[in-house]
Amino acid sequence: MTPPTTAAPARDASREYAVGSLVHARGREWVVLPGSEPELLVLRPLGGTDDDIAGVLPALEVVEPARFAPPSPSDLGDQGAAALLRSALRIGFRSSAGPFRSLAGISVEPRPYQLVPLLMALRQETVRLLIADDVGIGKTVESGLIAAELLAQGDARGLVVLCSPALAEQWRAELRGKFGIDAELVLASTIGRLERSRLYGHSVFRPDRNYVVSTDFIKSPRHRDDFIKNCPDLVIVDEAHTCVADTANNGGRQQRQQRYALLRALADDPNRHLLLVTATPHSGKEEPFRNLLGLLDKKLESISLDRQAGRDLLAQHFVQRRRADIRDDFRDDANFPSDRLTQEVDYILHPDYRRLLNEVLSYARETVRSADGALQQRIRWWSALALLRALGSSPAAVRKTLHTRAGVQDADSVTEADVIGSRTVTDTADDESAESADAVPGALLAAGGTDPDAEALDEEDKARLLAMAEAAEALAGPAKDRKLKQLIDTVKELLDEGHNPIVFCRFISTAEYVKNHLDKALNKNRKTKAYAVEAVTGELSPDQRVARIAALTEEDENGEAPPERRVLVATDCLSEGVNLQESFDAVIHYDLAWNPTRHEQREGRVDRFGQRRDIVKAVTLYGADNAIDGIVLDVLLRKHARIRKATGISVPVPDSSENVMQAVLEGLILRGERPEYEQESLFAVESAVGKQTAELHQAWQSAAEREKASRSRYAQNAVKRDEVAQEVAEVRASLGTGEEVRRFTRHALKALRGVDGPLRGEPDGFTLHSEALPAPLRDAFSTLLGPRHPRPVVFHNTPTAPRGEVALTRTDPVVAAVARFVLDAALDDQMPEWQRPARRCGVVRTTAVTKRTTLLLVRYRFQLSLPGRDGVVRQQLAEDARLLAFRGSATNPDWLPEDEAIALLEARAAQNTDRAFAQDRIEGILGSLESLMPVLEERGEQLASRLLESHRRVRGAFRDVRGASGPARRGLRVDVQGRPDVLGVYHYLPVPVLDGTHSTAANGTTTNGEAR
Repeated sequence: MTPPTTAAPARDASREYAVGSLVHARGREWVVLPGSEPELLVLRPLGGTDDDIAGVLPALEVVEPARFAPPSPSDLGDQGAAALLRSALRIGFRSSAGPFRSLAGISVEPRPYQLVPLLMALRQETVRLLIADDVGIGKTVESGLIAAELLAQGDARGLVVLCSPALAEQWRAELRGKFGIDAELVLASTIGRLERSRLYGHSVFRPDRNYVVSTDFIKSPRHRDDFIKNCPDLVIVDEAHTCVADTANNGGRQQRQQRYALLRALADDPNRHLLLVTATPHSGKEEPFRNLLGLLDKKLESISLDRQAGRDLLAQHFVQRRRADIRDDFRDDANFPSDRLTQEVDYILHPDYRRLLNEVLSYARETVRSADGALQQRIRWWSALALLRALGSSPAAVRKTLHTRAGVQDADSVTEADVIGSRTVTDTADDESAESADAVPGALLAAGGTDPDAEALDEEDKARLLAMAEAAEALAGPAKDRKLKQLIDTVKELLDEGHNPIVFCRFISTAEYVKNHLDKALNKNRKTKAYAVEAVTGELSPDQRVARIAALTEEDENGEAPPERRVLVATDCLSEGVNLQESFDAVIHYDLAWNPTRHEQREGRVDRFGQRRDIVKAVTLYGADNAIDGIVLDVLLRKHARIRKATGISVPVPDSSENVMQAVLEGLILRGERPEYEQESLFAVESAVGKQTAELHQAWQSAAEREKASRSRYAQNAVKRDEVAQEVAEVRASLGTGEEVRRFTRHALKALRGVDGPLRGEPDGFTLHSEALPAPLRDAFSTLLGPRHPRPVVFHNTPTAPRGEVALTRTDPVVAAVARFVLDAALDDQMPEWQRPARRCGVVRTTAVTKRTTLLLVRYRFQLSLPGRDGVVRQQLAEDARLLAFRGSATNPDWLPEDEAIALLEARAAQNTDRAFAQDRIEGILGSLESLMPVLEERGEQLASRLLESHRRVRGAFRDVRGASGPARRGLRVDVQGRPDVLGVYHYLPVPVLDGTHSTAANGTTTNGEAR
């Protein structure tokens, strides 16, 4: 093997090595990393990864300065060798140059618009941001980017994410999988283990660790003080709008106040970074919105946002964008639906179902009217409404409701009855715990409740309830449940179109009922299951829900691929936070939610970044002759859709909607004497209900206009589009583009005897039969994808990929493994020829040049001195690979611009080249490398200045550089470390004009002819 480096003669066990310098130890070459001291060097193998980092004691082991050896003239490759080696090198960088320290080490390729919050954060001394982008845009990625960068720079020591317990595991998986951040779960179910494993007298929390914590668990007095005292200095708050309350809020107010008290205590530490994440920062109420802003800066609680000073202050801390605002940013990489097709599908109740609905309406009317006193009337009202809502859902929900004690019976006052009833029966805007709200509310007024007449139900009433339960039982199945029949037809249509739908239900019992009947209908008369159907409800723990979805969408333990056609039936426990866009692309609202926000949340599970379909579908089922469905549609859902279509934003329904719904339902239930009571009369303009509905819609429309105006007025303007474009260009210059990664991966694998094939539906994706790959690469595939991974291996041209498959991004583990193999093979001339597609030298005769031209692949290492907000200057490593080219001889070079040097990678060979001749040419160039070194070193200094400027730019303007704006930090430096490493030398010759004859070398040995 030709050694890639040569050791310098000097050796000194007490010598200090700068970050980025090259040393020889243990028979190989290493790069010195941050954290090294004279007594202990932290080293990473040249071309290795962070997994290979080792500590070396110079006093005990031989450590010598080293220099990278030039290539061997005999190491000749073909026309693609230079591009393969450059790409392999760049993909392998984990400490790349460019303005951001973390992007080389994360496994997500952020879109340009997702860099805006990061740029805003880097311009603050202590980061305080409210990220309020629309549902599905990628707020998790945006907050994760900030966290990863602050941790990489050393401006944060640890991280904590506060979230719902149902989303804790997903947050941990996102942090680990996309950002390389390992976090400990702190939940009611894990705290015992954590407390047993801690040292006596120590806290569960450490400021330098990472955690994902249940907000509701940690807000309790038992744990709150210890958490606040030992909380890490970077906090992300998910669904931050649930942590603030206003004085008019009744249900859930105490919970929200406890959460707010926790956040207020955390925010009072002026050195704590705080990221608030929510898609709904302003629910139409000014007080909670101001409380939320006050966590970022207390001035924002009261400053006038109508004045320029207030808007300028807000702009520093607040970013909120609609999909329309960033739609153009998605055009180049897709993976974001261009449209959402919505459709209403009606059905007519079966006569027997209609008869039961009329019977329930009559029963509800009679029991409420005969109540004795206001409290009893409200209890009976909510019980009757629960029964009606269950009947509109499914026969299974009716049966369960009639056998479940009404929770509202625990109320001691009318107000408490309304709070309990509203929380359990309706879908109020204040009910942020949807994952626990899918149990039937109960309608049985059982003995022992507050209702004094519960014990005195006569035999006639008991028989009546029993008859209703039996009638509901008889309606089960598509024969008499036409809603279920319509669902089956709709699901079949979507499956035939190639969709995989999610069916959302209101109640657990309905979801199980729907799942069972769908499974029967879709797989009827089939020997094997053609369609997979599963149900996920609030009965399952968060971990069980994830496992149930994985069983439906991922390969099993035996390596069996998931079914191509699948249906997920779910309650609203999955309507928030859980991302299903990789496996599903349509939503069916089986039950109408009594809050339009729920519909938006449901559809947002599939209509978001990472969705492969350009158009997703949303279907709403409703009973054409079900008056309650008609009320919900007319009062809430259709108005919400019209506002969203007209303004481009989703505005929460005003608080008065509950009062209007109550009035409309009371009009239907209490004042409708005839079974065929016509709901149209309820909305007559001259009626009280009609006026209330009109006022609600007017208030809603006004709120939408205000929200639209405020979004325009407070639009993100702290970072301009051109600034983002400039930083994106710097990142791509350092790390490469997605297209480069895709071309490299496919080319390298084909050169290594992989057999590629097309991937249906993805013209830029491909499949690969990997059986003939080199054994080390096959082993890497098996380790990273699983020993039973699907064959052939699937490579997606997307930022994400299902488990067991590959995303063609530079940080995908499989792509990184291919790059490392290609780079290691290029540096090892003892490996078999066919396993070395990249070479360090080459000579190509081509029509792409008119004069002899030489291309050099040069690696630079820099020591970046990065000042922190604590005043400490931290030393970090940055690496860059550049192409330099010159025309003419090495003794009198005519240097080309960088874009012309890069263009040489596309040069194709027009003739074969004699190998001896090629080797002679390379020897001559290598002999003149020393005379070229001053130019290479000068280019390194230019790159260092450019890197320094980019770091200054993304942080606004440092006071010691450009005036008074931006964080006042001194000591930012970028220094070139050591001599540049010449990894590759490639010589391009013009095609000679011959006299019609063609000759080759006597022995016929040529190089650089046909591409391998």
